[in-house]
Amino acid sequence: MSPPDTVTARAPASVGNVGVGFDILGLAFGALEDHVTARRLVEKGARLGAVSGCVEALPGEADRNTALRAAQALLDEAGADFGVELSVQKGVPLSAGLGGSAASAVAAVVAVNALLDAPLDHDALFPFALEGERASSDPPPPDNVAACLMGGLVLTRPGTARPVTRLPLPSGLVCVVTHPDARLDTRDGRAALKPDAPLSTVIAHTGNLASFLAGCAADDHGLIAEGLRDVLVEPQRAGMVPGFANASAAAMEAGALGCSLSGSGPSIFAWCAAPAADDVAAAMVHGFGQGGVSASAYRAPLNSPGAEVISA
Repeated sequence: MSPPDTVTARAPASVGNVGVGFDILGLAFGALEDHVTARRLVEKGARLGAVSGCVEALPGEADRNTALRAAQALLDEAGADFGVELSVQKGVPLSAGLGGSAASAVAAVVAVNALLDAPLDHDALFPFALEGERASSDPPPPDNVAACLMGGLVLTRPGTARPVTRLPLPSGLVCVVTHPDARLDTRDGRAALKPDAPLSTVIAHTGNLASFLAGCAADDHGLIAEGLRDVLVEPQRAGMVPGFANASAAAMEAGALGCSLSGSGPSIFAWCAAPAADDVAAAMVHGFGQGGVSASAYRAPLNSPGAEVISA
């Protein structure tokens, strides 16, 4: 059976870092998603087609567009004798801390892969999507890319024998994300970080990370709550997000186990028991509102699925 001429793939948003896992932990967030349609062309290369959704325009150059760069990397590796036109329907906002650039890159490689005569295994698409992310941030952070591609909660260690590891998820919890009406470029968020940290902070941070991961593995909500506290990165970035202090405090008062920046922000996320999700979401929106910032709230299960082909 010959491969199709047109394929559409979806890819979810993602929560980078998950608070305590800077650049190593990522969580798929299925409440928002990008769709990319790849159409086979006779002429080689990757070019941009229509752009729609929450973004009106995207760069047409491959080195500045994560979807195009990812697609080109895959086509080059496969030695494809054809090119593609990518039409992007953006459902994940950019500069929001929700992996908007990663979602486009991942959806693109999943769609283009389905056009190949010998498609790669799903997990093998990770390095090509990561290369696409380089158009947004260099070096490219792997956490959003891996979570978006694989789904659920992932640990990323590029350059190792197992660059992505799926992690166990606790039962009975959901993720709530609140996106304020603001933008924060990933480059600016990374530029705010100091190159060194006191030993006491590193010890406290690694202890929180260990507690969080142990809590996920043991389905222990108490351990998760003890560990989901970012003492390393959040204090350096929180001031860049107006209303963060009020919104995060309100989430905790409403019953969240933990609340922190999603990626570099300005969106914030909270893990909470499913019955408390509506209260936590409303509290976060109200907290931003106290500072004069409007915000929208979304919720998704922790086991949100990764990217997939939805039509061919």
